[in-house]
Amino acid sequence: MLISEFARRAGMSTDTVRFYIRKGLLAPETGVKGGSNPYQIFTEEHLEAARMVRMAQSLGFSLREIATLSAEYYAGGMTPERSLELMRMQLARLEEKAAQLNAMVDYTRAKVKWLETGQKGSEPVFGAFDGCWAEPVTASAEQAA
Repeated sequence: MLISEFARRAGMSTDTVRFYIRKGLLAPETGVKGGSNPYQIFTEEHLEAARMVRMAQSLGFSLREIATLSAEYYAGGMTPERSLELMRMQLARLEEKAAQLNAMVDYTRAKVKWLETGQKGSEPVFGAFDGCWAEPVTASAEQAA
């Protein structure tokens, strides 16, 4: 299939497909048509590779990490033990990100409540960043510390 059909079936734009090709995430075959700029031919395997890239992105992997892992996989180095190691590392990253997001949600809730009550009391302020967002504290609590 040509790039436009591939992009449609993969659910992405042709610009994204070209970007993935430049980054080495997709390697389409070249056809005989197209003269000095031969057509790129995509297969069902390329569709599966594009889906895997999207899945890895949704798990929080960067495109650079995905390219490295893909090369490792195709070189035969992706053992079950290595997959488990990668998933554990990514789980830890996602859990840290979730903790940061939860702290931001807590702060936002406190700020909304403070605004809804007519700004009575001390305004909620975000604590210092120390590897993970701190729980929201009030200005008076900071002064007491």
